[in-house]
Amino acid sequence: MRMRKRKLKARLIATSCICIILILGWFSFGPPISGQAANTKVVTVGLSSPSKGESAIWHSVAQTAKKKYNITIKIKTFTDYNTPNKALKNGEIDLNSYQHYAFLNQWNKTNGNAIVPIAKTYIAPNRVFSKKYKSLNQLPDGTTIAVANDATNESRALFVLKNAGLIKLKRNTVLATVNDISANPRHLKIKELEAAQTARVISSVDATIVNNDFVEPAGLTAKETIYTEPLNKDSEKWINVIAAKKGSQHKKIYREVVKAYQTAKTKQLFRKYFGKSQIPAWDTTLK
Repeated sequence: MRMRKRKLKARLIATSCICIILILGWFSFGPPISGQAANTKVVTVGLSSPSKGESAIWHSVAQTAKKKYNITIKIKTFTDYNTPNKALKNGEIDLNSYQHYAFLNQWNKTNGNAIVPIAKTYIAPNRVFSKKYKSLNQLPDGTTIAVANDATNESRALFVLKNAGLIKLKRNTVLATVNDISANPRHLKIKELEAAQTARVISSVDATIVNNDFVEPAGLTAKETIYTEPLNKDSEKWINVIAAKKGSQHKKIYREVVKAYQTAKTKQLFRKYFGKSQIPAWDTTLK
């Protein structure tokens, strides 16, 4: 009799253990039944070689997105300008944030208009730098000015010179080259170089227009700045954007990421890390 009771007790214990294991397995591997796990939303954003300030801004955006919209933002970093768009087109990331309208428009021309801008982020005005002169008025006749030789950045540099009153461009020019200069009263000599070289030659030219990506690494500051690109219709194409794959741009979750970005806190961080070298553009009025 005792033997039977012991066997029965052992069976009950074994059965109970099996039930506990099955229940634990269900909660560990089965579908979530309620709570935050069921509402988890993840958005992967691609950045290209982000600076310390840009990383800090997106860290803040991620905190806001999590707190206000329960969105987890994951950052994927790239080291060039083409891969982030390819990754977005291929669905490897959800959004990217690293390019301006002009670059995106050029990329789309050879990639089937696969990507669309969904929000403005900032504009980084180009500047004219010089170690020899303190203002544009001091530049002598026949001044040599270095500009980047790629199509997008050369065009931007020429529009900077146009807005500075140093040259005139042919009417209705969109993507400018030196051949589009219609008037050059100061007889400027335009020296076309690879973008990375424009900062390095500052001591051997009268002035240089440097893409913002190369300003900080070259140690250039306001001290060497003799002109800053104005915010007007000519500079609208240089506003940076958050971009999405065509067809997905209206997703609510992406709009919430935009709202998490376009905040007063983000503006504060731009002032902290960039001063006037990068300016929030989502509510900037262009003259």
